[in-house]
Amino acid sequence: MSATSHRRIVIGDVHGHYQGLMQLLEAIAPTADDKIYFLGDLIDRGSQSSQVVDFVKENSYPCLLGNHEHMLIKILTDKNASTPSIQGWLYSGGQATLASYKNGKIPQEHLEWFQSLPLYLDLGDIFLVHAGIDPSKTIEEQKAEQFCWIRDKFHSIQKPYFSDKVIIVGHTITFTFPGIAPGKIARGAGWLDLDTGAYHPRSGWLTAFDVTNRLCYQANMFKPSVRTLPLEEASAEVNLTSLKVNRNNSRLWT
Repeated sequence: MSATSHRRIVIGDVHGHYQGLMQLLEAIAPTADDKIYFLGDLIDRGSQSSQVVDFVKENSYPCLLGNHEHMLIKILTDKNASTPSIQGWLYSGGQATLASYKNGKIPQEHLEWFQSLPLYLDLGDIFLVHAGIDPSKTIEEQKAEQFCWIRDKFHSIQKPYFSDKVIIVGHTITFTFPGIAPGKIARGAGWLDLDTGAYHPRSGWLTAFDVTNRLCYQANMFKPSVRTLPLEEASAEVNLTSLKVNRNNSRLWT
């Protein structure tokens, strides 16, 4: 298929890296006919969360609810939010998000926009969701706790959840899977993980996947580096027999 065809482009976890996102989009050079989707976690960790949200919101790009937006909503709307919950969000990058807003205050229009974000998008041949799907439940039985937060139970499935579509996720940094090098997309049974760790110094790569042409665009947040690779070269398969995700560093897992 020609690279000039109408494209569907899915972008992984941005985590407040507005300049890096602009660098990535410059490489993609989307046209008015292209469809761009975000997998959630626009915010936290990076210093420009408010700019990222403004950009995605003002351009009406479809965006999923990520676990970081889920945390923010719960903290800002629950009058009984516990101190540990608040501290957990701040520790997981929330402080950087607040600092990106004038006077450290998130405007009501942004909060309402976060609350409007869908948990998943079914596009026929692909299914977009932030974290994954509980393989023991139907789609109707699942909630934000599964769609925004699940990890091992989804990643360890041995056969695809769907017979007719690929699940595309973010949420879990790909180099935390055994045998997956920093910057590589992870492939599992019927799923692809695009979270290549844009905020993390071990990687720095922000990834977009052109579904139409099976091309991966990547921009590095820590050095002026951009690359475009075919999916087969940009990705690696997760070895289920050694799937033991290291969770010692809690900052990596929220």
